[in-house]
Amino acid sequence: MIFASDNWSGAHPAVNEALAKAADGMAAAYGASDIDKAVEQRFNEVFEREVAVYFVGTGTAANSLAFAAVNRPGGVVMCHREAHVIEDECGAPEFFTHGARMAPVDGAGGRLDPENLRRELKRFRPGFVHAGQPMAVTLSQATEAGTLYATDEIEAIAAIAHEHDLSLHMDGARFANALAATNSSPAEMTWRAGVDILSFGATKNGCWCAEAVVFFDPEKARQFPYIRKRGAQLFSKTRFMAAQFMAYLEGDLWLELAGHSNAMADELRAGIAASSHARLAWPTRSNELFAVFETATAERLRREGAVFYDWNPPHDGSVPVGENEMLARLVTSWSTRRDDVSHFVELIQ
Repeated sequence: MIFASDNWSGAHPAVNEALAKAADGMAAAYGASDIDKAVEQRFNEVFEREVAVYFVGTGTAANSLAFAAVNRPGGVVMCHREAHVIEDECGAPEFFTHGARMAPVDGAGGRLDPENLRRELKRFRPGFVHAGQPMAVTLSQATEAGTLYATDEIEAIAAIAHEHDLSLHMDGARFANALAATNSSPAEMTWRAGVDILSFGATKNGCWCAEAVVFFDPEKARQFPYIRKRGAQLFSKTRFMAAQFMAYLEGDLWLELAGHSNAMADELRAGIAASSHARLAWPTRSNELFAVFETATAERLRREGAVFYDWNPPHDGSVPVGENEMLARLVTSWSTRRDDVSHFVELIQ
């Protein structure tokens, strides 16, 4: 009953097979192989337009180097207060941008609120050098709270960003889960809604080590090859990353895996909602859910073999946690077994 993180999951057999196949023989290095070029074309098909795609090793690298690509002197990235880039990346965005700052913006349910964004941006007056200058807005899809942005919400944030000549970046570590939950197309959820750069995650959803930075205007990616190289993310044998993406995207495997992950989370949500010893902390739609357990119940679950993380309550105090209670995060994955979900639900009844 492993619900700690989708990072705990292994690699899908199709990905393993593709890696084994790519290991045979010789291939051009540094992104010049036939399979690299084929995957680049596959990304064009997925997003229904020409894009510039660059493979990197981690989601943190994808986010940090994306910000480096649009950085300005005294740069500031506007993000949700509880976003991964500000809470869980150990200052990497600041490091790889050589000093840009993450500026927190409030919003309910882990979603950046457009009016709060507009208000925060007014704090940066043009020409006032002491405050620095905004250079990007970033949102996570799905969010760190397991919630999702509707397409019109992304459009509203994009409009504000573009009014201020800022790039809109999307942290898509769980992008596939968001698509599977909404039945949106990749194009609808990104560039058609105004997203300029996407950190495209695959590692959490069945790959071994495969992340990418996608620019929806290739002209704006001209300097990125140098930024990626300087950031130590230009792998020599990129065919092994490309092979993973080829298997991942083939026949929409990525959406099938995310759909399973979301379905397992739905069953967990239903079980927790029916329990008198636990309650859902807030509604979620992706493969992450948050529950308030009686402390004794959480301890009993762990003794029975359940693995999940303690979680900090939201900053806004919207989720009361009693003295004998705790807030937990549970995450399902492409490899979560229905038997484990059923057993967990039985234990909390």
